Amino acid sequence: MEVFTAPTHSDRGPPDVGKMLGGEEKEEDPDAAKKEEERQEALKQQEDERKGKYAKMEAEREGMRQGIRDKYGLKKREEAEAEAAAAAEESVEGSLTRPKKLVPAGCGDEEEEESIMDTVMKYLPGPLQDMLKK
Repeated sequence: MEVFTAPTHSDRGPPDVGKMLGGEEKEEDPDAAKKEEERQEALKQQEDERKGKYAKMEAEREGMRQGIRDKYGLKKREEAEAEAAAAAEESVEGSLTRPKKLVPAGCGDEEEEESIMDTVMKYLPGPLQDMLKK
């Protein structure tokens, strides 16, 4: 009768499994720090070039925008908003409440109210008309 024996360590898989699991230390590259520093410097240089490129493009766009503003007599968005805010502050200055809304012409005129009363009086019975007129 044969006895079953468990597989030994060498029978468990390929020999480099221990390396993949971090069992053995990798050899340090003596130039690794220098290479990493060069890589970081190259990345920084690329980023600076990219930022410079986009700054140049934005300056060109702003020049075109200014040309359009000059041609059509427009103001910059920030300037227009600042002027609107200043106008709102001037109207509110010295007041404790919000500014009054402008009433359109024809709203709340007393002449109109009288004509409405006359119209209502026509439909009321005589004694009520006399009582309201007094």
